Amino acid sequence: MEEVKAYIESGILELYVLGQLTAQENKEVEAMAAKHPEVKAEITAIELAMEAYALDNAIEPSSSLGDKIFAEINNGNVVLDPKIVPLYKDANESKVKALRFALVACIALLVISSATLFSVYNQLNTAQDQIAVLSTRNNEFARTVNKLEFDKTGMQNRIDMTETTEWTTVKLAGVAASPKAKMLVYWNKNNKNILINHSAMELPKTDKTHEYQLWALVDGKPVSLGVFGENAKDAVQQMETIEKAQAFAVTIEPIGGSVNPTMEKMVVMGGVTI
Repeated sequence: MEEVKAYIESGILELYVLGQLTAQENKEVEAMAAKHPEVKAEITAIELAMEAYALDNAIEPSSSLGDKIFAEINNGNVVLDPKIVPLYKDANESKVKALRFALVACIALLVISSATLFSVYNQLNTAQDQIAVLSTRNNEFARTVNKLEFDKTGMQNRIDMTETTEWTTVKLAGVAASPKAKMLVYWNKNNKNILINHSAMELPKTDKTHEYQLWALVDGKPVSLGVFGENAKDAVQQMETIEKAQAFAVTIEPIGGSVNPTMEKMVVMGGVTI
């Protein structure tokens, strides 16, 4: 195979296509083509490349050229017995051969370069696809890690709250409109801070124009403790402090919250037992 490859790369096939070999050399090339399919395929490729190049660079004669030729014939200016002049002479012949060989080499280089560029282009597309897949997997992995960290923080918070008497845990259960809803509210007996645990809540979904609002029932009147969304960055969120409360509740309100709770939009509620 190496011998065939070297034979193809020697340039003799280009000379064969151009008709620049002797009769004996032509027979040798044809014998190699009959014996090795690679040689025959290379000859065909060279012929096609030369044909394409000739068609791409052909110069169409002007429309008036035919009229001029016939006019010369009719006027008797055409020599009917022209002399046969050799096309190549001495040094000119060798120059023409060299130019032809250079042309063949350029065409071959063009074909090889085009094939190489096509291969590189395909490899680049494949690499870009692989990068896109890896990027997607990396984003999915990052989201999974963040979710695990979020749940871990929320779980640790629940454990900490059960191990201290400083905090009161208030369980809020779903109402008739959302029976499966639930969440936890932590109320500090000393400094009156209020915490909610996002990892321990299940509330109905909201749209882009609404969010949740936490309320405390104080002496029969609702007091706003702030708003919060369903896609929180931190598992534990601090709300407004409250000195006393008989119950807590959550309603769905427009972004920014409302002055008074929308009772028909209440999702959870729970009483305080101290």
